[in-house]
Amino acid sequence: MRLDERVTVHDVARQLPEIAVLREHCRSLAILEAVLSPEWADHYHSFDDHWSETESMASMRNGSGDEYSITFSPVGAYVRGFDHESPMSPYAGDGPWPGVLDEVPDVFRPCVEEPTFSDEDGMPLITACMWRETGEDGWKAGTINFPDEATEDPDGAGYLFQLLVDRSPEAFQQWAEDYYEVSVDLEAVRHVFSRRPLTEGVVSALNSEITLADLAEDIAEIGCPMS
Repeated sequence: MRLDERVTVHDVARQLPEIAVLREHCRSLAILEAVLSPEWADHYHSFDDHWSETESMASMRNGSGDEYSITFSPVGAYVRGFDHESPMSPYAGDGPWPGVLDEVPDVFRPCVEEPTFSDEDGMPLITACMWRETGEDGWKAGTINFPDEATEDPDGAGYLFQLLVDRSPEAFQQWAEDYYEVSVDLEAVRHVFSRRPLTEGVVSALNSEITLADLAEDIAEIGCPMS
């Protein structure tokens, strides 16, 4: 998927992997983020393995108003994305764009109504939405008439979910080097993406200024495999 082409949530939905694979990929993104950027408030990607008694949640916040969250639960997974500059912003029409939430199954309604995913006035922060129930063979999104004037990424899905579509270590390395303006060790990224236990050597290769012990709180929250 190229970001210079018109991309919507429907394109992303066709390219997401099964729920278990996506969950572990999101966990790996959060582990790498914790090592590269130890201050929690500065994390671009996060993962809370204990979001609730039955749910875990992956999230992204870029610090400029764009974000996504993925709620993993026994009933499946619910993906919410918000591009604050999208013409489909709920603020443009005093509510979510028609079709974005209309077909979300009842089992995910608690996610739709979750206050964390709205602003202080209760406005849902959403321009893109996908879901997949446990046992289903693909991701779904609503029936949407996208705005004609937004030719490339009308709902922000191409930008928001690019590292969920291209899950290669090379894609993350390129993104992280651009974002953090540091060199990122590709073999260390491959190690984490392969779900091998985190080691002192991997931590040092990514960030020589911290140790495995410094990551104890992040590791507990993320649910990271340890050596």
